[in-house]
Amino acid sequence: MDRPGFMASLVAGGVAGVSVDLILFPLDTIKTRLQSPQGFNKAGGFHGIYAGVPSAAVGSFPNAAAFFITYEYVKWFLHTDSSSYLTPMKHMLAASAGEVVACLIRVPSEVVKQRAQVSASTRTFQIFSNILYEEGIQGLYRGYKSTVLREIPFSLVQFPLWESLKALWSWRQDHVVDSWQSAVCGAFAGGFAAAVTTPLDVAKTRIMLAKAGSSTANGNVLSALHGVWRSQGLAGLFAGVFPRMAAISLGGFIFLGAYDHTHSLLLEVGRNSS
Repeated sequence: MDRPGFMASLVAGGVAGVSVDLILFPLDTIKTRLQSPQGFNKAGGFHGIYAGVPSAAVGSFPNAAAFFITYEYVKWFLHTDSSSYLTPMKHMLAASAGEVVACLIRVPSEVVKQRAQVSASTRTFQIFSNILYEEGIQGLYRGYKSTVLREIPFSLVQFPLWESLKALWSWRQDHVVDSWQSAVCGAFAGGFAAAVTTPLDVAKTRIMLAKAGSSTANGNVLSALHGVWRSQGLAGLFAGVFPRMAAISLGGFIFLGAYDHTHSLLLEVGRNSS
């Protein structure tokens, strides 16, 4: 990847990440509280729905930037002909690599954010300090495996579907899709991926919110899923599915649309200045 392309991916990814996380934070809080083991009302209900937003704000830019730099680099490294049947596989591998790298930044931010969302009266920095004091650095990475196991299947669905929808739309209209069309494709792809991966999201939430030292806190995804199934059945596994779908559909529209628009704009500025 050339320098302008690298910088464009970094900045565009960061801008897209901050935009979507801050705009859709209330929906994310509602989803987290619906999935909380203590129940929606005890977790705070509709009170303090911006609790934990400092953690999200700090983590958004580097997290999304890391994802898109990796995603674009791996796509470039695995370059195939656009008509090749291997193209969806390339997008799957690129998205998976992007998630593994991005989760190194995302998980600490997510752990602090989710605990703040279900403890609206406690300040974000205090929650961060308590985690470091009681559990050390590994406490900030609790749920790393479950987050990666949620994000990779999500990306395996979302990104090849997004790229395929854009390619189909481009073919139908005989020119490359505009940013708003890319955003519409992102909304469809994100909503569908969100629905099918909700059980993994529930498991990740339960692991991150579990008391230190409990069996759930150990991070076993299958064990967490089994516990939810046993206590709440199918409804428990799909808790928060509608706010999750709504948030990620809107998120896909803003995130992927903003990324495409900013990326194209920065490449154009780079070409004009060279």
